[in-house]
Amino acid sequence: MKILVGYKRVVDYNVRIQVKPDGSGVVTDGVKLSANPFDDIALEEALRLREKGNATEVVIATIAPADAQAHLRNGLAMGANRAIHVVTNDPVQPLAAARTFLKLIEKEQPNLVILGKQAIDDDCNQTGQMLAALWDRPQATFASKLEINGNTARVTREVDAGLEIIEVDLPAVVTTDLRLNEPRFIKLPDIMKAKSKPIETIELSSLGIEHGGEIRTTHYTPPPKRSRGVMVKDVGELVSALKQKGLI
Repeated sequence: MKILVGYKRVVDYNVRIQVKPDGSGVVTDGVKLSANPFDDIALEEALRLREKGNATEVVIATIAPADAQAHLRNGLAMGANRAIHVVTNDPVQPLAAARTFLKLIEKEQPNLVILGKQAIDDDCNQTGQMLAALWDRPQATFASKLEINGNTARVTREVDAGLEIIEVDLPAVVTTDLRLNEPRFIKLPDIMKAKSKPIETIELSSLGIEHGGEIRTTHYTPPPKRSRGVMVKDVGELVSALKQKGLI
């Protein structure tokens, strides 16, 4: 069985995001970039399935500028067999990403596609669902547990009411939640081995998909700064202060 894993590069979650002075976007020059945390979880789960004998090959794929090779090497160092780099310098919206992954599915014919439930740069939480619809295959989103039994995947999902367990026929799309696993630490020997693993490069323009134009962001603004707190002596003073502000 082959597993295809989406592996997006984003601004590291430890970085304090700064909006550009002209409001055209966020500052990325000189900023640390790393794998989307949910995608690290997706890759870790694919590797565990391979170690259990449920899969024979794990392929990672990213849609990113040409300088994302180091990012893919990180995924190869974690244990992926090979990587696919779809090259574009343009921002990629969820629908375009789903159409791109569909092209890769047609080429690779995976039995399972695992994506992070969302990327922390845009928080869209749409690509997995859109991909399943385009591919016309089942989906199991927000997975906190994944078990493979032959041609069936048993998925425990995190939903508003608690946990939901469903079974889907493979091939299928699974999106990962935070509690699915904890990604492994990459060791130096694995980093060295990753240098010899293959990375296939594909120009996004060569795939013939409709790209961009669905949504246009016109302006970015940082969240308002928090005002200083006010100390009150007792509950009565707190209630009075809230009434003055029109909050109660």
